[in-house]
Amino acid sequence: MPEERPFLALSEPNPAGEDAAGAVPDTLFDLAVNRATAAVRGVGLSSQAGADALAAWHARTRFARRVPLADIRAALDLRPAGGQWHWAGGPEGGWQPGKPAFP
Repeated sequence: MPEERPFLALSEPNPAGEDAAGAVPDTLFDLAVNRATAAVRGVGLSSQAGADALAAWHARTRFARRVPLADIRAALDLRPAGGQWHWAGGPEGGWQPGKPAFP
């Protein structure tokens, strides 16, 4: 009997996240940015360790791979200093004060 592989990937994995297929729903974008914020907390994005931590988080987090890493990074670069902030509004959104409504 031939080996059947019904769950083959439709496209090759792209660890850089540059070729996300289709539009990203606003809530998914918000979740990716907010979770990425938590993933690099304590390391910071300005260091190589922070960039490496963000890339590793993006590569291993299935839902996040639907959002281009460059878009997540761009949103994180806009985060205000100090206090608690969350991203809302999808790719065209922005940082809002306080905790997000959905973790």
